[in-house]
Amino acid sequence: MDYERSDQRIDEVVAPTAVKVLIAGGFGVGKTTLVGSVSETRPLRTEELLTEVGVAVDDVSGVEGKTTTTVAMDFGRITVSKDLVLYLFGTPGQERFLFVWDELSLGALGAVVLADTRRLADCFPSIDYFEQRGTPFIVAVNCFDGARQYALDEVQLALNLDPEVPVVLCDARQRQSGKEVLITLLQHARGHSKRTAVVG
Repeated sequence: MDYERSDQRIDEVVAPTAVKVLIAGGFGVGKTTLVGSVSETRPLRTEELLTEVGVAVDDVSGVEGKTTTTVAMDFGRITVSKDLVLYLFGTPGQERFLFVWDELSLGALGAVVLADTRRLADCFPSIDYFEQRGTPFIVAVNCFDGARQYALDEVQLALNLDPEVPVVLCDARQRQSGKEVLITLLQHARGHSKRTAVVG
């Protein structure tokens, strides 16, 4: 049987680069909301109802309307371009779940630390964690309705951040706002790796 020779070039399918990003911050700051708003797939959530016992352990002041909490992680995915996909891992916010962070942070490109100006001190454990490990991170101030607004340099000063750490405003409910936060992180992480390479 004769086969016609084809001169047509068959393009190879190249799998996109998968990058892991953490979404961290205090209890009730909007991590689950951010992952859910930007994920192009149905996000995986590990939320459980808050109980009276949990309320006695977790400080719910300022987030009294919160009825659930993440007990392991949130997971979502967003395609940034044909050759780059971000896998988003939302960390649990309570300090008693910090042991989970070591597993989640393995291989992460960087992190977004969500902040709530009503409970700004709640993001210190996340900031300390990433600073100690040299993980590039940015701070995204989630603008809750009715919360007092502060200038970004005031937030940076209050959190005692290195001047190179970007601080941005966001609305975790809005997909476009969340995407802009992630783009800021990618740009910061790229600059961080270049600075590290020069120092090294």
